[in-house]
Amino acid sequence: MHLPEQTWPEVAGYEESIALVPLGSTEQHGPHLPEGTDHMIARGLAREAAERTGYLRTPTITVGVSDHHRQFPGTMWVDASVFRDYVESFTRNLTYHGVDRVIYVNAHGGNVQHLREVSKRLHKDGRAYAIEWMWDESIPELVDDLFETNGPHAGPKETSMVAYLEGLVREDELEAAYEGGMAPVDRETFTRNGARVFHDAIENSANGAFGDPRDASAEKGERLFEAAVDQLVDLAEWVAARPQEDLLPAERV
Repeated sequence: MHLPEQTWPEVAGYEESIALVPLGSTEQHGPHLPEGTDHMIARGLAREAAERTGYLRTPTITVGVSDHHRQFPGTMWVDASVFRDYVESFTRNLTYHGVDRVIYVNAHGGNVQHLREVSKRLHKDGRAYAIEWMWDESIPELVDDLFETNGPHAGPKETSMVAYLEGLVREDELEAAYEGGMAPVDRETFTRNGARVFHDAIENSANGAFGDPRDASAEKGERLFEAAVDQLVDLAEWVAARPQEDLLPAERV
């Protein structure tokens, strides 16, 4: 059930207590992918999982914590504190309507720690059981099997997903994305003596791409999508089936 497409009496008839909330970003993804890559992926995954389960799907949150990509034109972001407060308020709105279990269907790494913080806030006061789910982290073995030179951002896995879901890959820019980005990804340059020594993506990739997007295909994207949806559906069913008392904070010892 996609909430924006329903009338209020139709929504009133929803008897489950769980909702899927897709979140992503609007930010640079190299010269070959659209700025909406992350929220397009999150929307596609949540849409399919909701269709398979019948669970409620909310509107997609399309702008996240992306200031580390700000040097690239078109990147949009909100301050981390604003994002956390917005998502928390958004979720409390759902609880008013009887939804007390929420899965944040996330496709942007910059959102992860903030979604987890919001989840803790909501759990602490017993308002809702909310958890953050990152699609590629649910299928790491498949990602590794499909791509020889993977990357955390604008690499072959995201390129494959966009090719499958949206068909918006700029094929004529794939070579430039590879040549002007970071491939292979040298993680040793990210840290020194145990400290993370960079703040912005441009410090590591001149064009914002990481990995070899030339290794992407719509066929690989379909495999990633189907595997990730299976994981999301299983997670949603698990959350929906848990007794309410298991979701509330434990009493003080």
